[in-house]
Amino acid sequence: MQAPKRQPRRLDVNVSADAGRTPSSPLHPLSSLPVCAEPGSWRRRVCCCMELVAGCYEQVLFGFAVRLEPKASGDHEQKWIPVADFTHHAHTASLSAVAVSSRFVVTGSKDETIHIYDMKKKIDHGALVHHNGTITCLKFHGNRHLISGAEDGLICVWDAKKWECLKSIKAHKGHVTFLSIHPSGKLALSVGTDKTLRTWNLVEGRSAFIKNIKQNAHIVEWSPRGEKYVVVILNKIDVYQLDTASVSGTITNEKRVSSVRFLSESVLAVAGDEEVVRFFDCDSLMCLSEFKAHENRVKDMFSFETPEHHLIVTASSDGFIKMWKLKEDKGVSPSLLCEVNTNARLTCLGVWLDRVTDTKESLLPAVEPPPVSKQEQSKRNKKESGHEVQEEERQLKPDTKNCSLTGDSNKPTKGSSLVSTKKRKTVEMLEKRKRKKKKI
Repeated sequence: MQAPKRQPRRLDVNVSADAGRTPSSPLHPLSSLPVCAEPGSWRRRVCCCMELVAGCYEQVLFGFAVRLEPKASGDHEQKWIPVADFTHHAHTASLSAVAVSSRFVVTGSKDETIHIYDMKKKIDHGALVHHNGTITCLKFHGNRHLISGAEDGLICVWDAKKWECLKSIKAHKGHVTFLSIHPSGKLALSVGTDKTLRTWNLVEGRSAFIKNIKQNAHIVEWSPRGEKYVVVILNKIDVYQLDTASVSGTITNEKRVSSVRFLSESVLAVAGDEEVVRFFDCDSLMCLSEFKAHENRVKDMFSFETPEHHLIVTASSDGFIKMWKLKEDKGVSPSLLCEVNTNARLTCLGVWLDRVTDTKESLLPAVEPPPVSKQEQSKRNKKESGHEVQEEERQLKPDTKNCSLTGDSNKPTKGSSLVSTKKRKTVEMLEKRKRKKKKI
C-alpha cells in the first residue's frame, strides 16, 4: 500500500540543552539532554555526515548528529561529539525496528505501522500501513528496496522510491521474528515462530528452501561475503555454511542473545541480556575478547567502517548510546569514542551515513592524493589537452541521434554553448571581412 498523501511534517528539533518535554511527546520528559558540546551548538542545525538514530519504549525516535572536533595540541586523537539533533513522536506504541538507507530512516512499531523519515530534509515522509501486527524487522537493500517482516507472518518488499508494496509474501505460519538479506540481494533468510528457517528467492519472490529447526529462532544474519550465516535460538548461535547448508559449529553465550553483528567474515560481535559485549571467532568458536559496554542489558548494535576507522555502536536499556573504535586485533577491547544519554529505554538502533557531503562539512578528513612527478604531470596534461581537442571535434559534428524537444534538430537554437572557441573566432573573422568589402 502506498504511503498516504499528506503534507510532510518537520521533525522536532532540540534547540536548547534544557529542552524539557517534546511538544509531541508528553509521556516522557527529556529534561536532561547531554550537554556534550558548546552551548552555541544547540542553537543551530548540525551539519555532518553521521547521525545516530534510536527508538525506545516511550514511542520516541532520537537523532544525534556526530561531528569531529579538530585535534588540540597535546591530544593523540580527535574528539567525537554527539549533538542532539531531533526527537520525533510519530508512533502510538513502542518502536521495535529501525533501518537506514542513504536518504531515509524507517521505523517499525507495535502500532503496526512503518514510518518514513527524510533525513536530508528532516521531515516525516509518511507511513506504510500494509501489515496487521507488530513490525518485527526492517532491512534496506541498497537505496531502492525495503523489506519488512511482522507478526502477521508477512514479508513485504517495498519500492523505496515510490513507496509502493511490490510483493507481499505469506512467509511463516506464525510471526516473522527476523530476516536478513544476502549481500547479492538475490536471497533472503527469515525465521519465525513456526520453528522454521526459510530461504527466499527475491528475484522471483518465492520460497527456495525450508528447514525445520527444533526451537523458535529470533535472529538470523548473513556474513559480509555471504559465505556463512548464523541462527540464534535463546543463548545459542548456530553457524551455518552456505555451500553445505549445515551447522558447522555452535557458539554459546552466557545469557539470551539480543543482537549479533559480523565484524568480518569470521568475527562475530554478540550482545545479550547483560552489560557485556563479546567477540567470537566463527571458525574456532572461541571467545576472542569481551568488554563491559553498559550498566544494563545491551538491546541493539550497529557496526560500520569509514576510511580510517572500524566502528561499533551499542544501545542499552540504561538509556545510553555509545560509539566504540575497534582495534585491528579483535582480542583487544575497543576504545570508547563518545556516548550520549537519552534517558529512555532504548529498543532499536541505526546509524545514518550521508555519503554525499560537502568536503568542508565532512565528518572524516579528505584523503590527499599521492604526489605526482613532473613527468607524470606532463603526460596527464597532454592526455587532457588531447581529450579537449576530441571533445571540440565532436561538438562541431552534427548529432543526428540527439534531437531537440520540437523534433527539428537541424534548426540552430539561441544561446547554444556547444560551439568551440576556435570556430567562434573563425566566424568573427569572416564577418569582419564581409563588412570591409561592403564599405569598399
